[in-house]
Amino acid sequence: MTQLEGRPPAADVIHDIGYRHYDGPRLGRGYARKSLYVQSLRSAYGLGRSAKSKVLPMILLAVMCGPAAIMVAVAIGTKATKLPIEYTQYVIIMQAVIGLYLAAQAPQSVSLDLRFKTTPLYFSRPIEAVDYVASKFAALTTALFILTGTPLLVMYIGALLAKFDVSDQSAGFAKAMLAALLLSMLFSGIGLVIAALTPRRGFGVAAVIAVFTLSYGAVTSVQGVASINGNADVIGWLGLFSPITLIDGAQTWWLGATSSFPEGAGPKDAVVGTVYLLVLLAVIAGSFGLLMRRYRKAVLS
Repeated sequence: MTQLEGRPPAADVIHDIGYRHYDGPRLGRGYARKSLYVQSLRSAYGLGRSAKSKVLPMILLAVMCGPAAIMVAVAIGTKATKLPIEYTQYVIIMQAVIGLYLAAQAPQSVSLDLRFKTTPLYFSRPIEAVDYVASKFAALTTALFILTGTPLLVMYIGALLAKFDVSDQSAGFAKAMLAALLLSMLFSGIGLVIAALTPRRGFGVAAVIAVFTLSYGAVTSVQGVASINGNADVIGWLGLFSPITLIDGAQTWWLGATSSFPEGAGPKDAVVGTVYLLVLLAVIAGSFGLLMRRYRKAVLS
């Protein structure tokens, strides 16, 4: 028997090699969610990034507010009794700008994390897939709500300065802000789902533009044909198949907005109006669910 065979096994020892211990508070998942939300929201407007990254979102925000400011100036200058268009119509008219902003920022929010494989780093902290998805969803929704709500606020302030009826303007502004919030949630969900399918930002941008542009073009074209043939009831149902017409139909029935459909043929009864609302909420919830499914896989990768 050797000398080593007669000794008991040595106990494991952790050696202090000089690293400084962290004795501060452990902030946990809540702080991580908040930080990811704030960082994602700032990034949506280029804050904390290079000057080049700020150009497009700030230009699009200015483009969204420009027509609203001009309408207010004209209304005040001509002593009009109301604004040229309703609050709820503004986001429908400016949908192309909103779609372009979404196409630029949705891939920026999620595609780069997938491309550079940084999602496992997020999940190595006290954060789970639901935290990541909720933070990204909320940040892009907030960014879009800022984009759509700011010009409505400009119109509202201008209407008050022009001394239009306060109660009418306040009611119209509140309805439009609710519609803008629903639009922001709907567009964010769809945009993030599309962007999360590819790690290539360019592909994500093209896919978002294609989905929103082609769906709107197809729906309005078929609606136009239905209008020519006198099928007004069909026009209302067709609006379910495009994000912007879905918002248009929902706000027409539930908020009393003026429809942008051909001949103003939005939802005509409670059944169609309820279907619009249910489909709208289902798409928002479904988008969140699809994102959760996508990032549960990312946790394991």
